Amino acid sequence: MKISVIIRKNTYYKNGTSPLFIRFSQNRTCKLISLGIAIPLEYWNSDQQSVKEIYPNYKKIQFEIDSKLKEYEKRIQRLEALGIEVNFNTLFEHKENQSNCTVSEYFKQQIERIKDLGKIGTAAKYENCLSLLSKCNPVNILFSQIEMKYLRNFESFLLSKGNTSNSIATKFSVFKAVYNRAIADRIFEPKDNPFIRFKVGKYWKPTRKRAISKEDILKLKAIELPKKGGSFYLEFARDIFLFSYYTAGINFTDIATLRWCDVDNGRIYYKRHKTSKEMSCCLMQEAQYIIERYNTTPFNDEDYIFPILNSQKHKTKQQIFNRLHKVLGKVNENLEKLSEMICLKNPLTTYTARHTYATVLKRSGVNIAIISETLGHSDLSTTQIYLDSFENSQIDEAMKNLL
Repeated sequence: MKISVIIRKNTYYKNGTSPLFIRFSQNRTCKLISLGIAIPLEYWNSDQQSVKEIYPNYKKIQFEIDSKLKEYEKRIQRLEALGIEVNFNTLFEHKENQSNCTVSEYFKQQIERIKDLGKIGTAAKYENCLSLLSKCNPVNILFSQIEMKYLRNFESFLLSKGNTSNSIATKFSVFKAVYNRAIADRIFEPKDNPFIRFKVGKYWKPTRKRAISKEDILKLKAIELPKKGGSFYLEFARDIFLFSYYTAGINFTDIATLRWCDVDNGRIYYKRHKTSKEMSCCLMQEAQYIIERYNTTPFNDEDYIFPILNSQKHKTKQQIFNRLHKVLGKVNENLEKLSEMICLKNPLTTYTARHTYATVLKRSGVNIAIISETLGHSDLSTTQIYLDSFENSQIDEAMKNLL
């Protein structure tokens, strides 16, 4: 069976776009599956079967296409592993046969799908949600059996376990996403969707502002650290915090995966893991001093800058995720100690550096369009859009206010 992505050149919508389809070919027979995506013909590369990079938001669209292709590739692999012939009947009939798929089974399918996409952290959230759900409600039931009482039981259970409002909102958002995807996949047709009446949004609460002042940054830089007894971890935590502050609030995961080849002509270039957006930032002198301390010569351009990941040890996405989770905990643990040493009321975290970067620039009178107040909130994509809309020189000039 051959699989390809095509655009229907003979179909035009009123807005000038044409639909994209996945084409399955076998024994001179074809089957088309709509991707639910439409773009102008001139932005489709037929040879590479991909969206041209000049198309607005092309990365998001290409990600949706690649994700759908991976789903079908995985179905084919499962059929082959079971020794079942791959044809149109075996590849597509499973949707009709999933009408008896339980909540637990479908949840696990989604967890595997998310892991296949490399989103280990998101998969962990789904696993946690399913685990908690199974402790208060039966999960070996059909989606059609979920009623308002089922959601109320889950709500009461989470409250009894001391979950915060935002934690409850996160878990219900995961559950709702799985429920809605099951509808989209035609696992069942709801007669009464309880999530319409159960308002998840009521649990979302604004997070407390966590920025510190420029004066506190100076205190953190000036503090003398003990020479013995775990001083390396204290210094390393401080370096990570200050490096983030001086490099436009780059987050921990992106710091950990920086390589020497990402540094070029006084700038760092990297792709945000959370949004896949290409980012660039001037490498201020203070940030340069920090990375020079971790310059172990000789080194390869592909070597990581900071001693967090080891390319020989941490190869799989799961290994990388586990390592980052472990080191982040250690860094935040030592940032809390540093907070006490400079008499801060609230403990520092790596997130504080990101928010402080935004707040210091805002208080310095930098245009709000450059540094959006959404930095530090749950949705950071708007901030990246603002940053992308300005020339590097404007951002570089603005960042001088950090000193």
